[in-house]
Amino acid sequence: MPNLGKAGEIKEVAPGYARNYLIPRKCVLPATETNIRLWEEKKKLIEKKELEKIKQAQELAKVIEKMSSTIEVKVGQEEKLFGAVTNNDIAEALNKEGIKIDKKDILLTEDIHNIGVYTVDVRLHPGVTAKLKVWVVAQRG
Repeated sequence: MPNLGKAGEIKEVAPGYARNYLIPRKCVLPATETNIRLWEEKKKLIEKKELEKIKQAQELAKVIEKMSSTIEVKVGQEEKLFGAVTNNDIAEALNKEGIKIDKKDILLTEDIHNIGVYTVDVRLHPGVTAKLKVWVVAQRG
């Protein structure tokens, strides 16, 4: 509950507020021994799942850091791109290689406007970021 507390915290509120508003809307549970024990068990399961997600993200980070992605783009004179390579383009290139990454998780400081090799951060989990090598090359033909 905003302005009241986070999940798992034990807070004291007015009895009427709890009885008439919070408990009927299933926002809170009374802090009985049974509810506290159930919450502790649920918290352990949540932590276990979170650790598993972190482990999977770290394994995926190892895979991403070993690979490189090539993006072909149309170029004009002096090897300047028509448009730019964005996080969406990089996400599509990864999806074609079988790695599903949301474009919001491709952390580009600015769009790519030149041909070359770039290192791009890919956020896989709030604590896990991988570095992907991206080759931007001229389109053939």
